[in-house]
Amino acid sequence: MDLGAYFARIAWTGPRAAAGDALAGIYAHHVRAIPFENLDVLLGRPPELELAALEAKLVHARRGGYCYEHATLFAQVLRELGVEPRTHSARVIIVTPRHLAPRTHMFLTLGELVLDPGFGGQAPLAPVPLDGTPAGDHRIVRVDGGIALEMTGADGGWQRLWWSTLEHDQPIDFEMANHFTATHASSPFVQRLMARTFTRDGKVGVMNRDVTIVRAGETRTHRLADRAELRALIAEHFGFDLPTVAGLRVPSIPEWQ
Repeated sequence: MDLGAYFARIAWTGPRAAAGDALAGIYAHHVRAIPFENLDVLLGRPPELELAALEAKLVHARRGGYCYEHATLFAQVLRELGVEPRTHSARVIIVTPRHLAPRTHMFLTLGELVLDPGFGGQAPLAPVPLDGTPAGDHRIVRVDGGIALEMTGADGGWQRLWWSTLEHDQPIDFEMANHFTATHASSPFVQRLMARTFTRDGKVGVMNRDVTIVRAGETRTHRLADRAELRALIAEHFGFDLPTVAGLRVPSIPEWQ
């Protein structure tokens, strides 16, 4: 892949190495620079996971994507830097019981570190050690023969985000899961608009028509009036313009049908 274009995209000028502070820096820059968004799913364009498509969208078009796109691209960056990450599936259990949650999330491990750049607004901002040592607001716990990613909540307790057997899954597994996630009527990504990006002094999150803007420690919320306002918000905060948003259909926003 074009590493020069990728590092320019994430504004990384440090060492090109997949270990220690360099790995942590590249990972953090990726999460902060490349947004999380499911606009293509809602536009009826299931994301493609081939490297050329990912580079064209996330790097050159300066778009964002969801977990399969982020993790697949970051895995290739690591390979280009001379290491081989392992790819895994997880069950997202924030609101769904584990036995009802399909394996619809993709993350990576590299040695004893979990790398999860595509978990949206709750993505870790640093690699998370498998030994349970907290990394910022996140930690890994061993539970029921697998691992779970947890995040500190507003009350100071830990919220469980996903659970995984830590089995090493193959590209075909993610092709199947990506198809389900991007096309099945029951998928949250088909039902709802979801987007998150980091800004210079905070972050912006969108869930359907609800917008949350955190700036310098202060939080403001408002509701989008229409798709024109959504397009303007994306251009201002996410760094790209997408004219097709004018025809966006979101099942959980009936007035946008």
